[in-house]
Amino acid sequence: MSSLKNEANFVSLLNENQNLVHKICRMYTDSKAAHDDLFQEISIQLWRSYDRFEGKSKFSTWMYRVGLNTAITLYRKEKKRIDSGVLQDNIPQIAVEEYDSEIDEQLAWLYKKINAFSEIDKALILLYLEDKKYDEIAETLGISSVNARVKMNRIKKRLKEMINDRHDG
Repeated sequence: MSSLKNEANFVSLLNENQNLVHKICRMYTDSKAAHDDLFQEISIQLWRSYDRFEGKSKFSTWMYRVGLNTAITLYRKEKKRIDSGVLQDNIPQIAVEEYDSEIDEQLAWLYKKINAFSEIDKALILLYLEDKKYDEIAETLGISSVNARVKMNRIKKRLKEMINDRHDG
């Protein structure tokens, strides 16, 4: 496949699925600047690895895996700013939809609570909220389906307790 056609396919797929990347960014950042930086870094990583995408899974599953791995890796290193300006000229330009960060109080509270979970648990929550099946969650995160179910049940229990504490307080 020519690099121009390859680039056009990539840009088209990323444009169609960019909300997935925004959701990952929302889960792992707490400011618009950090969100934008992480979006750019995930886009760069997706482009770098696009030639290795073999189509054995859905593009969105592969995209989640790359995006989550990028977010987890960066934030485990506690990097707050991502310096990707050097690579900016070498990746295709993507028309980024404006991300509306105005959310109601309950959603902000929920994100704050979810942010206290581990990186892997946050990824699991994100995929679960996207109505992904446990097999797809397991494939994306590199864990067993049984492990994904058990972890999600524990997370649900913790979240219910947090919600109950909020209403009781």
